[in-house]
Amino acid sequence: MDVKNFKPAIVYTIYIASTPEKVWEALTQAEFSRQYFSGHAVEVDLRVGGAFIMRTPDGALHISGEVIECEPLKRLTVTFNVNWPALLEKLGPTLVTYEIEQVGDAVKLTMLQSHDREISDDILSGGRTGWPAILSSLKSLLETGNALEIQMQPPERMLAALKELGIGTP
Repeated sequence: MDVKNFKPAIVYTIYIASTPEKVWEALTQAEFSRQYFSGHAVEVDLRVGGAFIMRTPDGALHISGEVIECEPLKRLTVTFNVNWPALLEKLGPTLVTYEIEQVGDAVKLTMLQSHDREISDDILSGGRTGWPAILSSLKSLLETGNALEIQMQPPERMLAALKELGIGTP
């Protein structure tokens, strides 16, 4: 996969009163991710070519991919492919990059969702709705010890756009 062909479609930056070590741990360890990612567990083999998996709260495979870049405490890039074969077939792979930077007493965490083709705003509305909630919950967990309980559903406009492309949702 040539990552040079991928362009960021969604970029979020958040500042967290924490350390790079704690942010890295939260992004890469299942026991942390379950707390802020709506019960989803991240499993990642932290080496280039290693597996990246996210499981639903009941243990089913939800996201699969591989590690593209891994610079501990600084940068992690993974393919982030939802387990809907038609979605990957029609929209191509997704790259998610986390950049971690110490800024004074805080950590600047930037998340980039990138694609190798144009993706409609309607389809991107899912990530544009979900990522702020996920990152806000991660921030809350690291700063207060309590993740946010944000109940979310996929945006109707995203579901309608997927249906129009012939992509059913599980």
